[in-house]
Amino acid sequence: MNMREYIEYQISALNDLIRINKDRITGYRQRIATTTDDDVEELLSDMIYQSYQHIEELTDNIYQLGGKPARPDSMAGKFYYSWTDLKTFVFKETRKKMLDYCEFCEDVVKAIYQKAFNAQELHWDKRVAALLKKHLLEVENSYHHVLMLKGGFA
Repeated sequence: MNMREYIEYQISALNDLIRINKDRITGYRQRIATTTDDDVEELLSDMIYQSYQHIEELTDNIYQLGGKPARPDSMAGKFYYSWTDLKTFVFKETRKKMLDYCEFCEDVVKAIYQKAFNAQELHWDKRVAALLKKHLLEVENSYHHVLMLKGGFA
């Protein structure tokens, strides 16, 4: 793989993470509209804000690599396909089901970030690796917050 192909591969992986964060925003916005629980609404709002920050940071890194960030209608790449099954996972919107949905979503996002972070063929530089690790830790914290609201142990 030449250097340009290698950089395109990294850009594709970062764009997958942007798409996942955009889907996370869409899913949680839809849930906010149906919840009557203030603590769940606050959690969803926090995770939406977190995704916006992640998108901004990922976008900056894509530009630094000379690429363009993903458009909503662009084709999916390396990690995105793991996420698409989530879109068919529908719950009746009780508090328990809402938190089950959040737990499932955060678990999927966490797994995809972990996969991207650990992908040896991508050879992330220290700056991007640190960013992905930061995002992963933030998603893990959100996951633990969901578990706490469910009454589980984080």
